[in-house]
Amino acid sequence: MAWALRRFSLTKAVPLAISRGTTASVERLELTLERDGLTGRGETGGFETGHRGFSTDEVEQELQVVNVALEALNPEQPQSFEPLLSRLSPPAACAVDLALQDWYGRRLQQPFWRLQGLAPDHPVATSVTLGLGSVSAVIQRLHRWWEQLPATRVKLKLGSPDGLDHDRALLAAVAQALDQRSNTTGTSLELQVDANGGWSRDQATSMFSALEGHGVVLLEQPLAPHPDPDLDTAGFAALKPTCPMPLVADESCWDLQDLLRLAPHVDGVNLKLLKTGGLAPALLMARVARQLGLSLMVGCYSDSRLLNGAAAQLISLIRWPDLDSHLNLIDDPFEGLPLLGDALQPSTDHGLGIARVGGA
Repeated sequence: MAWALRRFSLTKAVPLAISRGTTASVERLELTLERDGLTGRGETGGFETGHRGFSTDEVEQELQVVNVALEALNPEQPQSFEPLLSRLSPPAACAVDLALQDWYGRRLQQPFWRLQGLAPDHPVATSVTLGLGSVSAVIQRLHRWWEQLPATRVKLKLGSPDGLDHDRALLAAVAQALDQRSNTTGTSLELQVDANGGWSRDQATSMFSALEGHGVVLLEQPLAPHPDPDLDTAGFAALKPTCPMPLVADESCWDLQDLLRLAPHVDGVNLKLLKTGGLAPALLMARVARQLGLSLMVGCYSDSRLLNGAAAQLISLIRWPDLDSHLNLIDDPFEGLPLLGDALQPSTDHGLGIARVGGA
């Protein structure tokens, strides 16, 4: 068995600005597992959520250190990896978990979703993201999305450093554009808002009437995540009683412990594989969340088709897919992840169903 690590770049066609900054390109890592003529692939890289973060260099060093330990384990016994995975950071564990799940599925000649008893009966529309910017630039980005795909679900980033007046102007302009599009095409459109922790409690509360008035269907992470779990929970608890639409936690929810503490105070959580540590823990969180009556989003950072294709394996459990980052790349080295209009469906190919472009 051989594990190998390589670095690759991803470049956005349109840079994405959120409350914490702007991203135009990222460096990512591909971890491969080769055995018996089969290759499993996992993707990872650095990211930050405002209160926690990892650099790509740190993740790369961590994976290089555990390479020898990985080679001593048997990929036909995935459970044997659990003690090692529990010691790794979430993004490092994600790379190992995805490569292992991909290899194991290829070994058994089944997609991950089928091995887990999931049944994606039909494609589900993903949201597409509008970053922060001037009103004209954001509307231009929206029309660019509509030139690319139907884009029936739109996620608008708010929490602008320019203040609430700018947020309100963006909200009104995008809502108006969606209304015009809906009237022209006869298609139902959905507007989501993600503040990425850019508001205070008072600011979030003051935005509720505008959000409701413009038909926003969910509000994601209005408050900055707090490193103290009790204070973080208190923020959601203060907003939940008067929030007029589903309240979703993203940056505040990394693992099962976070999900359990937040569950009484939110309507949903955003599962991102780099936060959860891969597919196996994300699937556990998804099943627990559904038992608790929470709705699920599965999201992305600046991810390629490899990481988004892995996340799409969970799509039959997801109410709000948010896997659009690969659709905004000019140099994605991977192919796969079927798209029907703006709707995603996990591949029926073995493992994660994703391959290198050209089979390299």
